[in-house]
Amino acid sequence: MQFFVLVLNREECLEPILEGMLEAGFSGATILNSTGMMRVLDGDDNVDLPMLGLLRHFYSPERKTSKTLFTLIDDDKRDQVMKIINEKTGGLDKPDTGIAFSLPVSFVEGVRKEA
Repeated sequence: MQFFVLVLNREECLEPILEGMLEAGFSGATILNSTGMMRVLDGDDNVDLPMLGLLRHFYSPERKTSKTLFTLIDDDKRDQVMKIINEKTGGLDKPDTGIAFSLPVSFVEGVRKEA
């Protein structure tokens, strides 16, 4: 089992991703509003970091928040969920789209196994 995380900068892609996951048989995910480090630092008038100006071009100043999705998936489903995400976003390899990663889960309780 994998703990799968998607930090999605393009919030307009969230519903299509969730619909695609539901159609593919994925059920249950938690979605949180999130804010990236550069957005927080950019909003702080007291921060004077020389690298801040250089790093600003790596993110969209218009975007204030992201969506962070996390869920548990079977080990063999990671490629399937990534295919859905890449189809709905146009690819996470595009700038300012998002990132995804998964981690192995060694223990879980309270998750109902589908029959």
